[in-house]
Amino acid sequence: MGRLFDGPWPIVIIIIVALLLFAAPKLPAMARSLGQSMRIIKSEVKEMKNDGKSDTKDSADTTDAVEGRVVDHPDARAKNNGETDVPPANRV
Repeated sequence: MGRLFDGPWPIVIIIIVALLLFAAPKLPAMARSLGQSMRIIKSEVKEMKNDGKSDTKDSADTTDAVEGRVVDHPDARAKNNGETDVPPANRV
């Protein structure tokens, strides 16, 4: 019985077997979580590397103006048809 705990390998094997027996249903979720964390870290590291390079491109993009227009605004419909999207019981 004394030879069982002489080396680290028998203890490691016992711990692995215990994990597989008692934590088997949670292993896929833990692996999925680890994979998502690794992808997030990888993308953040890539963003940090490209952080200084993208400053010159962003300043050129912000100078372009974009024209906007209002689509299906309730006030525009009320002026045209006299109808609103507010139910009659709640109108002021």
